Amino acid sequence: MNAPAPVRGKWDKVEFYTSWFLLLVLISFIGTRLAFATVWQLPTIDFVLSVIAMLLVLASFWFGRHSRRWRLWTIGFATATQIVPMVIREPVLLFPLIGALIPIAILVGCLMALSKKDTSASPPTGS
Repeated sequence: MNAPAPVRGKWDKVEFYTSWFLLLVLISFIGTRLAFATVWQLPTIDFVLSVIAMLLVLASFWFGRHSRRWRLWTIGFATATQIVPMVIREPVLLFPLIGALIPIAILVGCLMALSKKDTSASPPTGS
C-alpha cells in the first residue's frame, strides 16, 4: 500500500513555484552570458563559475524535484557566481545591488502575503 503524498502548505506552494521560476531565470541568464562569451572575452574565473552554475542549475531540475534545500542552495550558489566576481572587479556595482534590495523586499512581502491568503474565503460582494 502506498503512503499518502504529503500535503503542502500554502507557503510550500509559493516557495515551490517561486524556486522553479528562479531556476528558469538563472538558466536563461547564465545561458545568455555563456553564449555571449563566444563573442566577447569573459574572464576565466567567470567562465568556469558560470559553467559550474549552469551544470548545477540543470542538475537541480532532477535533484531538486523533491528537495527544497537543493533548490535553494543551487539558487544561492548560481546567483553568487554571477554577482560576486563582478562586484570584486568593480566595487561600484554594489550600490545598485543594494538598491535592488528594495523591490526584493517588496517581492518577499508579497509572497508571504500570498502564502497566507485563505483560498476558502470568498471575496466580498458589492461595489
